[in-house]
Formats: sequence, structure tokens, C-alpha cells
Amino acid sequence: MNPVLHDQLQFQTRRHFLSNAGQFSLGAIALKALTGSSAQAASGPSATENPLAPRKPPQKAKAKRVIYLHMSGGPPNLDIFDYKPELVKHSGEPCPDSFLKGRQFAFTTGVPNLMGSPRTFAQHGRAGLWMSDAVPNFHAIADDITLVRSMHTDQFNHAPAELLLFTGHARQGRPSMGSWTTYGLGTENQDLPGFVVLISSGTQPSGGQGCWGSGFIPSVFQGVQCRSKGAPVLFADNPPGMTRDLRRSTLDALRDINTRQLAELGNSETLTRIAQYELAYRMQTSVPDVMDISKESPEVLEAYGAKPGESSFANNCLLARRLVEQGVRFVHLFDWGWDFHGTNPREDIRDGLTKKMAETDKPAAALIRDLKQRGLLEDTLIVWGGEFGRTPFREGRTAKGEVLGRDHYPDCFSILMAGGGVKGGFDYGTTDDMGFAGVENKVHVHDLQATILHLLGFDHEHLTYRFQGRDYRLTDVHGQVVKDILA
Repeated sequence: MNPVLHDQLQFQTRRHFLSNAGQFSLGAIALKALTGSSAQAASGPSATENPLAPRKPPQKAKAKRVIYLHMSGGPPNLDIFDYKPELVKHSGEPCPDSFLKGRQFAFTTGVPNLMGSPRTFAQHGRAGLWMSDAVPNFHAIADDITLVRSMHTDQFNHAPAELLLFTGHARQGRPSMGSWTTYGLGTENQDLPGFVVLISSGTQPSGGQGCWGSGFIPSVFQGVQCRSKGAPVLFADNPPGMTRDLRRSTLDALRDINTRQLAELGNSETLTRIAQYELAYRMQTSVPDVMDISKESPEVLEAYGAKPGESSFANNCLLARRLVEQGVRFVHLFDWGWDFHGTNPREDIRDGLTKKMAETDKPAAALIRDLKQRGLLEDTLIVWGGEFGRTPFREGRTAKGEVLGRDHYPDCFSILMAGGGVKGGFDYGTTDDMGFAGVENKVHVHDLQATILHLLGFDHEHLTYRFQGRDYRLTDVHGQVVKDILA
């Protein structure tokens, strides 16, 4: 037996075999003739077409592309967006048993003390959105954003919470949100990756590369990590002695070999291999050009706080605009440093949060203004947020210290959304007076996923991929579109 075919058959379950066999029954043939349907997932590429070719979504889309700004670690929502004067009134008092009973926290045991925010809050924009003094640059874009204050998740540790948020499952191995997007829509620029990942603050997210991996769908849809300092993409350049012409002739020979294997076995990963070799070749000239922010005007660089040649969140925000401007479908920015436990001064919700926000809210606000000025915001969805929130009480390990910090909290957190079909100047969802639970319009992470896919033109229940005998989707068996925030 062909060893490659043998390896392929090893992953086919009895359910998978019977499912495929059923496609050739008289009933299946009749159903296909009546409905025009196929076994392919909605809007997914066929087994022989270019996997990254641009495709129209099955429904009317309000967003063509996504820029997701992830603040890895869990921003302290009670010190940024979720104003709780009642919590301030009771600050320092023991947490009531009713809030603690049956709950488990990452680093807090016993009875902690409540902690109201030391930040100053005020209302901004025509809708009067409450924001703290930690985010002065967000104040000016209040009329362009939707604030969802009632987010909640199932996980209270970083890695599983990030994986749940971006892959729909708390363990490694599922396709990421960006991979689902490029699987369904392809990309508008064949010389650039459809899904680009940028990382700042020197640390990858706790969820690791699984946050932008393709799981069991073809690997051509996984995120390509780029850098704002040094070579934009590692290992894409030709090695010493390899000219561009020699590279081209080598790829031509590999393409011919892989094409024969594709015809013989029909393995989607063979098509992926062909596409990735060709994309890497084109990226050698296209990526350095789009990643060169020195071509921007001094005024634009100042607006973002970007500095050519450095690695920073500001540079990455400007790069995100340049990438979507060139047709990249999904850009995911990860910024580490939001785990505000209070174990050191950088994690203090007073000065520490002020300094962290000084590095991030200016470029994030500049990105939204820049896209709006260029006419790109209306069909580019921006999302800003973390994987969970922080507790309304002091973190247990640091309760007696000088630094103020909060523990992980999955039941309440806030996200910011802008452009791409969501309302501007809109406040959605509320939590109770002490910040312990959502009380109105609660939004689960699966609801957020369903809403993002809806804005891109998909029914989240129909964008599926068949693997080992069953259909998988980003939202698993959950998720409802949050229609109230749609413009």
C-alpha cells in the first residue's frame, strides 16, 4: 500500500467511512440534485482550487476584514470601563459570602476585601459612555465605538481562556478565528498572507500559537507571524548562494511533483503545500514593502506613536492598517502585560495601568481614526479586549501589600468594538452594582464569535469543516448573534 495513503486512511473513523459512502447512495444523489448542495462546508474552497482565492460570503456582509487587538492577561475592566460607585463606597470591607460561595479563584482563598477603583471616571461622547482616566485617548473616539460590559467566559486561567476565545475550545487543536475567516473568505491580496499575527511586549500569549493555528483544517489558513523589527518573516529570505531565479526553478520542480501527488491522492495538504511555497516566494518582495512604516508621513507616525525599526504595539497598530489596506483579511495583534495581580509596580491598577495604557490606547485610538479618515472603518471590524476580567476584590497574595491588584475573573469583563457594522457611541450590557455578575444582556465568548462571523457574512452554524466523521465549527454547539449592537 502507498505509505502516504496508508497514513491518510489511519485518520478515517468508521463514522467517516460510512459518511463518505453515503454520499454515493441514491438518496444522497437525489438530495444533491434537488438542493444543489455538496459535502463541502459553506463557502470553503474545493479540493482543487486556490485555497486563498477570494470568495463571496453566503450572506450580506458588513465587514470585509478584522483587526483584533488582544490585551493578553485580562485588563482590569473595573478600572477602565465598568464604573461601580457602590463598590467604591464599600471598598475595604470583607467580601460578602454570597459572592464567594461555590466559586473558585486563581490565587485567592479565604475572605478577601472588596476594592473599589482608585481611578476617576467620567462620561464621554454623545451617549455618555463611562470611561476612566486610564484611557484618555479612548475618550475622543467614544462616538465611534460600542462598549460591551457584560462579557463572560468559562475559563479563569490564561491559556484555556485565550484558546476558548479564539478557537471555541479550551484545549489546543481547534482552528482559530482568523483561520476560519480565511477558510471561508480567502484573501484579497494573493501576494500577502490572508491572516497575519503581530506580537508586542516581547511575550507570546499564554495560549501559544494555538491562538492563531489552523487546527485540523489545511495549514495554509493558519496565521503567519510577522515582526516589526528585523526580517518581517523568519526563514522567508533566500539562503546564501540561492538566487531568485534558482529559487523559481526549484519551486517549479516542486510544484510539478506536488501536482502529480495531488492528482493521485487528492490530499488537501498537498494543495496547501503548493500554495504555501508560492506564497512564500511572492512574500519575499511584497512583505518587506508593506512592513516598512518609514514610508509613512511624520504626522501619521506621531499620531500612532510609532517609531520605524522598533518593536512596539504602536508600530503593530500602524502595520495593521497598512496590511488591511493591502487586502489582508484578518490581522491579530497580541500585547502581553495585562495580568494586573499587583505582584510588582507594573501590575498596579494606579500607576502601572496608567503606564501600560500610555503605550496602547493612543495607537489603538489612532488606528480607528486613521481607518475612518481613509474610508476603511465602515467595512473593517476592530475588536479590543482581553480573555477575562478582574475581581471586585484585592488579589489574595498581595492583599497586605502596597501595590493594588486584582485576581482573574471570568464572570464579567468588557470589550470595545468599532467599525465593520457595529453601532457607534453605544453601551451594551450591564453588571451588578458590585461588579460580580452580568445582570442584563450578557454576552458569552461564543456569542462574540457568532457576531463576528455574522458581520463577515456567515451563519456561524453553517461555516463548518468535516473532520473524523463530524462537522466542527468555531462556536462548537453554542453562540447567538448579538443583534442589538449591529448598526
